Amino acid sequence: MKNVVKLENYYLPGDLTNRLEEFVEYYNNERYHESLQNLTPADVYFGRSQEILDQRHLIKLKTMKKRRKQHLLQRLNL
Repeated sequence: MKNVVKLENYYLPGDLTNRLEEFVEYYNNERYHESLQNLTPADVYFGRSQEILDQRHLIKLKTMKKRRKQHLLQRLNL
């Protein structure tokens, strides 16, 4: 956060306050954290983490099934 804030010039105290609020909002609600299994802190705090991880797992399974099918079709066409 310090590096982001230091890159910009703030001419009014309110500008700095607004930028800090924007950064905290982004950090808590949009930025994925590797230490939180690539979830946002808000997802973990509000108990949405397991639901999101389950959805990701289903997507992964469907993707792998589709890739296997494509691979088999490709091998049969050779």
